[in-house]
Amino acid sequence: MVDGVRPRARDAGTGGRSRGLARAALLTAALSVAGSVLGLVRDQALARLFGAGSGTDAFLVAWTVPEFAATLLIEDGLAFALVPMFSLALARRTRGAPGDPVRALVAATLPRLALAFAAVGALTALAAPYLVRGLAPGLPDRALAVDCTRLTATCVLSFGLAGYASAALRAHRRFLAPAAIYVAYNTGIITTMFLFDGDWGVRAAALGVAVGGCLMVAAQLPPLLRQLRRGRTGRAAAAAGEPRPLALALLGTVLLFALCRQSQVLIERFLASGLPAGAISHLNYAQKVAQIPMTLSLMLCTVTFPVVARALADGDTERARRRVERDVALAAYLVLLGAATVVACAPQLVGLLFQRGAFGPADTAATAGVMRVYALGLLAQTVVGALARTYFSAGRASWYAPAAMAAGVAATAGFGAGAVAAWGVRGIAAANAAGITVTAALLLAGMRRRAVPVRTGRVLAGLGRALAVAAVATAAGAAVAARCADPAGGLAAGAAAVAAVFALTGPVLGVPGVVTAPDLLRSARSARSALSIRSVRLVSRRLWYGRFRR
Repeated sequence: MVDGVRPRARDAGTGGRSRGLARAALLTAALSVAGSVLGLVRDQALARLFGAGSGTDAFLVAWTVPEFAATLLIEDGLAFALVPMFSLALARRTRGAPGDPVRALVAATLPRLALAFAAVGALTALAAPYLVRGLAPGLPDRALAVDCTRLTATCVLSFGLAGYASAALRAHRRFLAPAAIYVAYNTGIITTMFLFDGDWGVRAAALGVAVGGCLMVAAQLPPLLRQLRRGRTGRAAAAAGEPRPLALALLGTVLLFALCRQSQVLIERFLASGLPAGAISHLNYAQKVAQIPMTLSLMLCTVTFPVVARALADGDTERARRRVERDVALAAYLVLLGAATVVACAPQLVGLLFQRGAFGPADTAATAGVMRVYALGLLAQTVVGALARTYFSAGRASWYAPAAMAAGVAATAGFGAGAVAAWGVRGIAAANAAGITVTAALLLAGMRRRAVPVRTGRVLAGLGRALAVAAVATAAGAAVAARCADPAGGLAAGAAAVAAVFALTGPVLGVPGVVTAPDLLRSARSARSALSIRSVRLVSRRLWYGRFRR
C-alpha cells in the first residue's frame, strides 16, 4: 500500500520506490553512524591531546565558524532553498522542457554563490579579532582564538560548495556521497591533529577543519559531474531553456532561519566565557554526545525532504502531509530512545568516551551533568529539524519560520542570562532546551496555514505517548546503570533497560514507529511463501516501508 491507497497498476513502481527509499535510509544511516563515530573520535582526540582548558576553549570559539557554516550551508540553510529548486528543475526535465533545466540552474547559481562564499570567508578571516572579542569577551587567550578562527574561515568556501553539491545530489536521489561528507571531514581533522599537534598545538585542530572541508568537496565532485553529464544526454540539439533564477527572498529566509538557530551557540559561548576555564569545553563535549540521537533520528527527514519537495512541486499536498507526519513520529521515537539512554547513563558514557589523558574525573562529572540537562531539549530539536524544512519545501519564502526561531533564541538568551548566575553551565544548557521548545511549539502551531497541513492534534498525541515511554525508560535505565561499578557494564545494562522499556511499553501505548504484535502477525500471514521473491517484497514493505512510505 502506498500513500494509503491500493492501486494495483502502480504496485510494481511504488514497490521499487519503496525499496529505493529504504536503501537510501539504510545507506544514509550507515554513513551517518560512521560520521558520528568519527566525530566522537575527533572529540576524544581533542580531549586527549588538549584537555578542557583555556587552549581548548580558544579553539572552540573558533569552532563557531564551521558550526555556523555547516548549519547555514550544508544542513538547515542552503539545502532548504536549493533542494526545492533542483526538484522543480527535475520536474521540468521530466515534463520535457527544452534544454536541460538542471544544468541551466547550476550555470545560473553556482558561480555567483561560489564568489559570495569566497568573499564571506575572506571577510571572516580579516575580522577574526573582532569576532573573537564579540563571541567570548571573557576568553583568556584571545590571540590563539584569532589564529584558529583565521584557519577555520576557509570552511566558508568549502562548506558552501559541499552544501551545494549535497543539495543537487539529494534532489537527484543520490545519497551516497552526501552521506559520506562527514566521514571525509572528520577523517581530515583527526589526521591533521595527530600529525601536527606537536608543532602547532591546538591550532592543528583548526588546520584540520580546513583540510576536512576540502575533502568534503572532493568526495562529492565526481558524482555531481556524472549527474550533470547524464542530464545532457540526448539534449545537445535542444534549446538551452530559460534558467530559473535563484529566489533571493527564499534564500534570505532560509539563511535567516539557520542563522537564528545557530545563534543559540553564540549565546551559550558568550555566557560560558565568563565562567571558570573549561566551561565552554564541558558544554561542547556534552552537546556533541547528546546530539548523536538527534542526528540519527533526522536521517529519515534528510532522505525524504526531496520527496516532500517533489510532491509539492507536483501539487500533491496530501502525499506530503502523510510523509511529514510519519517522519515526525518516527524521528521523535528514535530521538527519545537515544535521549533516555543519554540521561540514564551520562556519567558512564562520558567516562568511557573522554576520561583519559588531560580529561580527568572532574571533567567527566561536569560534562555528564551538563549533558543530562541538554538532553531535555532533544525532542524539540528533532521536531524543529523535521518541521522547519517543510516551510521551504514548496520553493517559496517563509518569514514565519525565522520568526519562530528568533522567538526561541530570545527565550534562550533571556532564560540563560538569569540561569547562568545560579546554575552555571547547567543553566546555559537548560536555557537551550527552553528556547528550542518554544520554537518547536510555534512551528507546529503554524504548520496548517503556512506549510504542509499536518494534523496538529494527532502529532501532539503521538509525541505525548512517546514522552511517557521515555520517562519510564529513563528511570529504569538510571536505576540499573547505577548498580554497576564498571562504567562499561553500567552503560550496557542501562541502555538495555531503556531499550526493553521502549520495546514493552511502546506498542501498548501506541507509540508511532513501533512494530506492534498485530503488525507482525499480519506480516507473518503475508509471508507464507517465505522463499519466494514476492513474499520477501511484501514482508519488507510491511515492516519497513510501512514506516517510511511517502
